[in-house]
Amino acid sequence: MSEQSHESSAKETDCEGEAEPKRTHVEWSPFVERLFSTYWGLSLLFGGVSMLTILFIAADECRQCFNKPVDVAEESSKTFWVYGKNSEGGHLKEVYTVLERLGYQKTQNPGGDWDLLWAHDYPFRALQAQLSHLKPHQKVNHFPGCGYITNKVDLATSGLRYIPPAFKLPQDKEKLLQFAKMNPNKTFVQKNNDHRNIKIEQLSNIDLDKSGSFVQEFVDKPLLLSGHKFDIGIYTVVTSIDPLRVYIYNGEALLRFCPTKYYPFDPANLDKYVVGDDYLPIWEVPAVDYYYNQLGFGMRESLNAYLRSQGRDPSVIWTQIEDSIRTVLIAKEPLIADVLKRHKRNFFEMMRFDFVIDEELNIYLLEANMSPNLSSSHFPPNRLLYQQLLYNVLGLVGVGQRIHKNTLEVRSKEEELMIVSEKQLATYPEKCNSPLCRSSCVSPDCQLCKPCLSPETKRYLIEAFKEHLHRGDCKRIFPPVETRDEALKAVEDSYSAENQLHYSWFKGKCLLDSTWC
Repeated sequence: MSEQSHESSAKETDCEGEAEPKRTHVEWSPFVERLFSTYWGLSLLFGGVSMLTILFIAADECRQCFNKPVDVAEESSKTFWVYGKNSEGGHLKEVYTVLERLGYQKTQNPGGDWDLLWAHDYPFRALQAQLSHLKPHQKVNHFPGCGYITNKVDLATSGLRYIPPAFKLPQDKEKLLQFAKMNPNKTFVQKNNDHRNIKIEQLSNIDLDKSGSFVQEFVDKPLLLSGHKFDIGIYTVVTSIDPLRVYIYNGEALLRFCPTKYYPFDPANLDKYVVGDDYLPIWEVPAVDYYYNQLGFGMRESLNAYLRSQGRDPSVIWTQIEDSIRTVLIAKEPLIADVLKRHKRNFFEMMRFDFVIDEELNIYLLEANMSPNLSSSHFPPNRLLYQQLLYNVLGLVGVGQRIHKNTLEVRSKEEELMIVSEKQLATYPEKCNSPLCRSSCVSPDCQLCKPCLSPETKRYLIEAFKEHLHRGDCKRIFPPVETRDEALKAVEDSYSAENQLHYSWFKGKCLLDSTWC
């Protein structure tokens, strides 16, 4: 029957009360009927085989997918790896916790595809081959050359402001003897680079010809809380070298107290004046107990509240501390930049600067730790401090991202522009619209105008803008935060050319938007 005949037949069945149309009858020859029957059977057979084949292939593909769960997980997660002795010993537990919450997966065999290297030990000698060809998006948590800051002997003997005078042995033997003669009432402490065996000694008891240690003036009238000497640890983040950008974690400071009261002083009792691993935690110090334990303030604000209750201004401490960190970083930056020949954008540095305060609220920088202790196993209440610190630092440097994706690599120009575009980089509208800057880029006043920006400078400004967006509880201390009146003043010419240009851009942003001041 034809297709038309089938439709007609249906109408005949469904339509009641209507006259039947005239039927059309087609007769097939026996040969045609046999041929149709044969091909119809073969079509069914081939169709069935094809369907089974498709189902088999699909099942095999699914089987392969389910047999590779690790590969799928790796493709869907940002990856990090760790370098250091005994990395599974527990001292990096909070690092692992925060990175996992940020969507990272730890890899044991990084190869060339990874996003972050967290190095607890200095990595650049042992991992020279792996770190010599970094991709633009890969991050390492140390700068090559950071030892110029964290080496205790080099920092102590640098002669910088806020650092007690120190003398390297045996090189500075004569200088030490002369200084002691001119300051007969000074007390000295002998130290070495691994921060062990610190002890106050008479010069007559020190082998001044033996190498490997240094002697430093001792701060003998420290500020005490409930009779205990203490130090202050400030977590500091360097996000760029040449140009230099430095932040401190502003959400908290680490206060550690000597377990034994300072007076009556006994140089043989180290627990009176050396902060060791078994220090006295702040929650056991009566002077700040109510602020910290009952009112819920952090360590920094508990100290501030206590000092204000004594009629003293704590801001003088933090102003000096920020200036001290700036002073060290500016002095050491050329040395680090000389080591850091290329791949400058791949590194960041989080270190802890340790200070003591004297009775007059003068601060003294003692050391900077390259890999500060982030383990809360000894003092569990510090877990929150370390997790908040890491969360803010990783967000600042772009390791913790707002955009959900499985790599730090920039996937498209459009994605980058969504975060920061050229309009966010523009500063100094009056200068850039002047006849001088419209006609040429020769003048220093025009270097930050859009037509004059070099690609490299533009990249630095983009990074700086992102850090401003993601700074969280971190505070920029270089280029320093300024008032609008201070932003009108010219940048000091003692800075490098790159730092002057960068500093000027921050001043320009402050003049346009007070949130940058």
